[in-house]
Amino acid sequence: MLKLSTRARYGIRMILDLALNSKDRPVLLREIAQRQGISQGYLEQIAPLLKAAGLIKANRGAHGGYLLARDPDDITLKEMIGILEGGFSLVDCIEDPGVCSRLKECMVREIWEEIGFKIAKILDAVTLEEMLRRYQNKKKQNIIYHI
Repeated sequence: MLKLSTRARYGIRMILDLALNSKDRPVLLREIAQRQGISQGYLEQIAPLLKAAGLIKANRGAHGGYLLARDPDDITLKEMIGILEGGFSLVDCIEDPGVCSRLKECMVREIWEEIGFKIAKILDAVTLEEMLRRYQNKKKQNIIYHI
């Protein structure tokens, strides 16, 4: 089973929460933690990754908190997952061929590469803006929809 890490799932929820709630003011991590049911400590580990990658920015001081650093239409699901997972490959040998001694005679590496390419293409087509639209549509339909 292909699975995203907890860090990736929580980081994406954090970014979605910021997109929904930081239009008028910076948002505190404790507010996100409360809304999302995620420990503030865990978000404090994720925030520097997102900040270093230029997805979010931090304001210090009395009116401090976090904001999106870019337009939601310019942030893709592929980019978020790549930052939070530390890369994007189904198997290690795709990004680093040196980790596999069987590279030349591997019968499935090409298939893993093709599958990874297709998944990446789909993830790259989904922007944060699209995710927000989907969330808002569900909300309009009174469908309980958690991020």
